[in-house]
Amino acid sequence: MVYKFVVLSDEDESFMREFEFLDSQTLLDFHNLIQEELEFDKSQMASFFMAADNWEKEEEFTLFDMGTGSSTMEDAVLEDIIFHKNQKLMYVFDFFNDRSLFIEYTGEADEINGREYPVCSNSSGLPPKQVVFGSSSKKIYRNIIVSDDDDDDDDDMDSLFLDDDDMLPDFGNDEPLIDDED
Repeated sequence: MVYKFVVLSDEDESFMREFEFLDSQTLLDFHNLIQEELEFDKSQMASFFMAADNWEKEEEFTLFDMGTGSSTMEDAVLEDIIFHKNQKLMYVFDFFNDRSLFIEYTGEADEINGREYPVCSNSSGLPPKQVVFGSSSKKIYRNIIVSDDDDDDDDDMDSLFLDDDDMLPDFGNDEPLIDDED
């Protein structure tokens, strides 16, 4: 039996891929086809998530055993995890910016003799860039690295950093940092 899926991106409405898999294939096969079809860098981490009807993430399937109790893509056989039409999955390909592909199971079909699976059976639009460094990355950096806890009365750490409009202090050293005489 062949399982059919449609893959969409919320970044570009014109992007769409239709993939077909044998029911005995795994999420690792799905991952590899996405990587190949979208020309992604295979060294980047990715995960699949089962998703609720509102696209809320549920069970995670990781690329490798992360020691967190999550199942791996290699162990997730499609016929064991896909149970009904319109079942949803998310493929997170950029963890820093929480960017995903949205996948929906559209039904099954008979296997076509001589066709190799998995296969991309329909394609339109350009794929999203795999990694984007932008405002989301900066926001994550600010929230994790530079955040200030408002309930924290300890300003010792805050005093180590300059505000944007602060001038550097004059340390009274007029010697150049680089010796230009060489």
